[in-house]
Amino acid sequence: MADHAVSSDPAVQAQLDRLWSLSPGADILGLERITALLARIGDPHRSLPPVFHVAGTNGKGSTCSFLRAGLEAAGFKVHVYTSPHLVRFNERIRIAGSLIDDALLAALLAEVLDVGADIGASFFEVTTAAAFLAFARIPADACVIEVGLGGRLDATNVIEHPLVCGIAQLGLDHQQFLGDRIETIAAEKAGIAKAGAPLVTLDYPARVAAPIDRAAEAAGAIRLAAGRDWSVDGTRGRLAYRDSAGALDLPLPRLAGAHQADNAGLAIAMLRHQQALAVPPAALRAAMGWAEWPARLQRIERGPLPTLLAPGSELWLDGGHNPAAGRVIAEYFRLRVAPGRRFHILLGMLDNKDLAGFLEPFAGSGAIIHPLPVAGHAHHSPAAIAAAANRAGLAARAGGSVEQALGAVASEHDDPAPVVLIAGSLYLAGTVLAANGSPPA
Repeated sequence: MADHAVSSDPAVQAQLDRLWSLSPGADILGLERITALLARIGDPHRSLPPVFHVAGTNGKGSTCSFLRAGLEAAGFKVHVYTSPHLVRFNERIRIAGSLIDDALLAALLAEVLDVGADIGASFFEVTTAAAFLAFARIPADACVIEVGLGGRLDATNVIEHPLVCGIAQLGLDHQQFLGDRIETIAAEKAGIAKAGAPLVTLDYPARVAAPIDRAAEAAGAIRLAAGRDWSVDGTRGRLAYRDSAGALDLPLPRLAGAHQADNAGLAIAMLRHQQALAVPPAALRAAMGWAEWPARLQRIERGPLPTLLAPGSELWLDGGHNPAAGRVIAEYFRLRVAPGRRFHILLGMLDNKDLAGFLEPFAGSGAIIHPLPVAGHAHHSPAAIAAAANRAGLAARAGGSVEQALGAVASEHDDPAPVVLIAGSLYLAGTVLAANGSPPA
């Protein structure tokens, strides 16, 4: 799956254009190219501040946001590397609390490309090398690094001595790279395990846990599993966390969705099972309200897009695009949409994603689907989305653009204040945030 990035800064765009001309234009797993590239720029990955390394199918970005919030609430400066970006390429690299500025980003990309143009590194590999170069040169207390794809052969897995590793929710996604069996995917994600570093995970079924345990044992890592070594419960209006060091009573995460309790719990467990950085309970309490992760059950309340709907309507955005994400989103709105209130889903999805699997959890919800294109990307056609919606027992209407679909929803008079969700693709989510003038900061 090719990456896509543009910049309003001419110097950054010049390097992105150069990168596109040199890279293979698609994801390629393996550590050979990133290792060679890093060697030419002085192996910065060996000089990083303590690393929190996070893998998973869904939830790893949210987990990273909780890690960052907890560390910053404790007074630490934190570098963060995540992907993909939503609006600006700079979102991928956060330097000691702030998004990387254009001048530094352009200089780093140029430095990496100047010495590594002949290696044939992918877009993600060059970006990873540039991030590590920044993280090694600019002082900070910790790095939070999200795996890009898989784990074992992901470019970020050159990190030799992470402080602690974590694995979030697991499911089927990127099967063309990782295989179509959950056990295989679990083994690939667990490939980030390293000797001496705790491997903190959620609670998985036995067939999923087994390959993770084997990978941890082979690496010399100790797995700390939810339900056995630590626990979290967000069902009683508070976040109740417990491990061998004691119990915590915390507020629920500000991030929407019951699943965020698990992501917050994973981050807390990672923070509490390392000894390099002291993160007190007060910082963990603050992190529940500080953590932000755009386009994940994000309510859009300001800007031009919500004004296209009638007063009292709700506009939500989520980039979820696989069956596991569909289940989480459907459950959230099942509890939120009152009987008799209309629920509209503006849906656009890349053509390599499981459209039917994403829609299946919405069966019986009464949701009305408005198919959308994902501009600049190979996507399921509006006709295919409408047909899949009908097979799931859902009505489908003409979509058009986001603005046209919102206008169509607003013109309906049987429910003047519906709940509207835009979903199915992080690329689509990025265009929505850009159109609304609310990019991540």
